[in-house]
Amino acid sequence: MISFLDLHKVNERFRAEIDARLKQILDDGWYIHGKQDAAFEAHFAAYTGAQHCIGVANGLDALNLIIKAYGFGPGDEILVPANTYIATILAISENGATPVLVEPDLATYNINPDLLEAKITPRTKAIMVVHLYGQAVPMQKVWDVAHKHHLKVIEDAAQAHGAMYQGRRTGNLGDAAGFSFYPGKNLGCLGDGGCVTTNDDALAAKIRALANYGSDRKYHHIYKGVNSRLDEFQAAALDIKLPHLDADNARRRQIAAFYRAHIKNPLITLPQTYDEAAHVWHIFAIRCPRRDELQAYLKQQGIETLIHYPTPPHQQGAYAEWKEQSYPVTELIHREELSLPISPVLTDEEAARVAAACNRFGN
Repeated sequence: MISFLDLHKVNERFRAEIDARLKQILDDGWYIHGKQDAAFEAHFAAYTGAQHCIGVANGLDALNLIIKAYGFGPGDEILVPANTYIATILAISENGATPVLVEPDLATYNINPDLLEAKITPRTKAIMVVHLYGQAVPMQKVWDVAHKHHLKVIEDAAQAHGAMYQGRRTGNLGDAAGFSFYPGKNLGCLGDGGCVTTNDDALAAKIRALANYGSDRKYHHIYKGVNSRLDEFQAAALDIKLPHLDADNARRRQIAAFYRAHIKNPLITLPQTYDEAAHVWHIFAIRCPRRDELQAYLKQQGIETLIHYPTPPHQQGAYAEWKEQSYPVTELIHREELSLPISPVLTDEEAARVAAACNRFGN
């Protein structure tokens, strides 16, 4: 079986370094907010080009804390793509603000910047973009709209570690960005983890305090905060893997290029990119009107695939108030999307088997 993602193989490459770093942590006896966390935050900030990186417990917390730090809440609206993982929208709801869904561009699956302005009202406070599947949103029009209407720009960069736009990396394309380091991400830890990046000194200080019980120093609480911290072991694992991220992304691009050159089935729509540097191929998302049949066929051929995502947020029970709303482009994507295996450890032979099986489907 060709695994969709072989996490054991991905992480086995770093076993010796991780073992050594774990021993160091155990010897130090310091497990939260120590030197491992400080080192990773500094290195990841430098990597993204942002001034600040604040490690937190997971990607949802990262987005939640950004919104909380800005003070967005009841009565405020945040524009967000209709085509995204539900966590993006949950972060808005958690703060009492209203998510306003915007349809994606069918070519890239990312938010369609041409549709933003029509959704803006006097209550709109921010635009939250999602660099979905690993491709950076073309940000110029987003920036233009945000500047015109005095809106904050928040990045959900959970799937796009290392992706670029106009020479700048995700995490440095808005006022603040949230990252997830869930194990399956391009930069993944060995449990849950996340971070916020920003160039705003005051925002960074507030988020750091909010994430630590609202405390700016021990037993001194200036905000009604939460407990959301990146532990030393996860920070160490991320710090070990970070120097390899660009090479891993380059390998993902090689596999994506192979798929795009060799999958030639008229039933399959291949993903598009407007700039190779913009995409780090967290997900290689194809579309097929017979998606479920294709997935079953590939399983018979010994190929594991996943669906990202089978049900869009506006059709989830959690948002039953949206059940009468229709987002046709989003719904089309969610009916047809299928994710093929792609990772730094997928071999050329495995990629060739995947492409050949896709080409045999329906023939």
